[in-house]
Amino acid sequence: MSNVEKNMIIELTVNDFAALLNGAAPADTCLVSDSAIAPPEVLKMLARIAAEIGADFTPSAWMIVEDGEIVGLCSITRAPENGEIHVGYGIAPSRERRGYVTRAIGELLEWARKDPRVTRVSADTGVENIASQRVLERNGFIRIGERIDPEDGRVICWRASVD
Repeated sequence: MSNVEKNMIIELTVNDFAALLNGAAPADTCLVSDSAIAPPEVLKMLARIAAEIGADFTPSAWMIVEDGEIVGLCSITRAPENGEIHVGYGIAPSRERRGYVTRAIGELLEWARKDPRVTRVSADTGVENIASQRVLERNGFIRIGERIDPEDGRVICWRASVD
């Protein structure tokens, strides 16, 4: 089955987060065997944010899956506002630089184009994170500025229109 026929991003439910937090893979998937997709404290934070956002807007988080293996995660990181969703993403260190995130963000944009609630998708990247900047550029995001994030320091702000 080609990548066009198979979804790479799969909605991440509360039960899926619970499985991941217990070190298990949700149904019909497996975990990366040689590195974690995210540290436990990050998974807990993402589960909390997904639950908060998911109360009003779903889906709010996705697994990035390649050949049945969960290679990363993507989620809405703050409540949607005026049609804009802000996303973050991460990939297991052993699965970096294989194009998975580029394809997953492309699929996320395709989903957003079909959802009438969404008009824009935004994301931030660290100023040193060239790989993540390329992911967004390849998917048509435009650099709109910079800001200082309390946790990440200086970040580049990106936006893509989907309407």
